[in-house]
Amino acid sequence: MKANRREFLGMAGMAMAGLGLPRSVKSNTVAPRVLVVGGGFGGATVAKYLRLWGGNIEVTLIERDPSHFSCILSNLVVTGNLQMDDIELGYEALQIRWGVNVVQGEVLQIDPAANELTASVGGSSITYPYDKLVLSPGVEFIEPNGNYDPELTPHAWKAGPQTLLLKQMLSAMGTRQTYLLTIPKSPYRCPPGPYERACGIADYLTKKRNGSRIVVLDANPSIQAEPKNFGNAFNGLYRDVLTYVPNAGILSVDSAAGTIETAAGNFAGDVVNLIPNQRAGKIVTDSGLANDPTGRWATVDPLTYASSAFPDIHILGDSQATGQPKSGHMANAQAKVCADAIIRAFNGEAPDPTPVTASACFSPITSEKASWLTASYQYDPVSKSMKRVDASFAEADQPTSDGMQQMFQWARNIFADSFG
Repeated sequence: MKANRREFLGMAGMAMAGLGLPRSVKSNTVAPRVLVVGGGFGGATVAKYLRLWGGNIEVTLIERDPSHFSCILSNLVVTGNLQMDDIELGYEALQIRWGVNVVQGEVLQIDPAANELTASVGGSSITYPYDKLVLSPGVEFIEPNGNYDPELTPHAWKAGPQTLLLKQMLSAMGTRQTYLLTIPKSPYRCPPGPYERACGIADYLTKKRNGSRIVVLDANPSIQAEPKNFGNAFNGLYRDVLTYVPNAGILSVDSAAGTIETAAGNFAGDVVNLIPNQRAGKIVTDSGLANDPTGRWATVDPLTYASSAFPDIHILGDSQATGQPKSGHMANAQAKVCADAIIRAFNGEAPDPTPVTASACFSPITSEKASWLTASYQYDPVSKSMKRVDASFAEADQPTSDGMQQMFQWARNIFADSFG
């Protein structure tokens, strides 16, 4: 019997409690040094919990941008239901409350043999030694063939300027025009996200752009998350404005012309929202850590999230290849397992042998109603991998207004847990 959403959220709390009671690192003359690269949900959470649980650990977070714009809820910015300020998350609490040293800079290279990282900070090149390094850089995009320009065919799959660009393009649409949305080949960041965006755009067009339509070009053979609710929305609520095309992997694109050649045919749009295929963040690939069979993601030990290539380098969130969903909530859960494992390692102890991670996603189907999806994962010592707990895997029966309100509460909770 599958767990309902409230039961799942209780299970998720127990999963985090299952880490035990993390304790401070034993007193040393020199405090252990941990560098964290990437200030999204994975990086911010691991930095916070290393300080919260780890006592005298020195934690430095290196992030290119002065604040983080959350991909969670960002589709609502595209449709005008929220503003960018609503999804902007700062690092002040990490610094003031938790004592994390936050550095705005760009990582240039990693020297795993010397346990050193070099970054560009304020125009200067600075080398940082570390005892442990945590990489949580998110994803990079694999550019499609052809004449591709993300300023003309935006992805808006990293929240920030692209989000505003896509919002402006949507707002400028007239009547009887076409919005093209492409969905990348799985795995990619946020499995329900593109389908959620499709629903949001369809809702917007229905209410504000009479006669306009959206065409969804999915590189996958079917809907990858919440198939019941998204399928019902595509085939029912939005059937007059939305066309769903599976197996439509991109062969070539001409951003200037607004045309896409796919395995399912050729398409043209007045607004083209092209979300490319994805791989691990640049620092992961540049450092030779994207070593799964596809060459796109980093293989790690899910007991610690240590790289299979270098045990002092841990890789979280979207860049890792454990088979768990690539989402902000999952990155938050993985970060706590990683923080606990690092603290234990500094104390000469083995990692927790039975970690559990959990993730929930809420998806607006209309501007008033949302659905949800839940799953948890348990470490399997036989396969040495994270296995989905079938009883935890559940999808809402239907979108509801209650789901929409709970979505905002869920987002506030994860924002606070990672950045507060």
